[in-house]
Amino acid sequence: MLSSIRTTRIEWGDCDPAGIIFYARYFEIFDVSTTVLIERALGMKKIDYLKAYDFFGHPLVETRARFRLPTRFGDTVEIETAVVGCGRSSFKVEHSLRNAGALAVEGFETRVWVIRDPADPRRVKAQPIPADVVARLMQTPVPST
Repeated sequence: MLSSIRTTRIEWGDCDPAGIIFYARYFEIFDVSTTVLIERALGMKKIDYLKAYDFFGHPLVETRARFRLPTRFGDTVEIETAVVGCGRSSFKVEHSLRNAGALAVEGFETRVWVIRDPADPRRVKAQPIPADVVARLMQTPVPST
């Protein structure tokens, strides 16, 4: 299972007037953390892997979170992100956000590997995740063909 850890600081713009993070900001933090993880797995920036694999992205199809402890303006938090499963065209990601070592928020995502729909370029269509990408995300050897 591939994982990565990054840190970020909770800024004033992330917070409500009481200085507590607005819950939707966690989903932004998780989105960035997923991109950081995939960049690490593939060894390239997002703009480059979108081109290299000729696909349109990995949008969310399901997300949820468990809020255990609040975080506040000025807190430096650590986010551990891990790919916990891959399907034909989807993959599951889990996030653990810690504040001073304590688990504050758990995040869960299901994302789909998509291309532009050739029949209607305004739409997207699920595409099988390339075997080498699955192998890198799951840290398993690529099956020989």
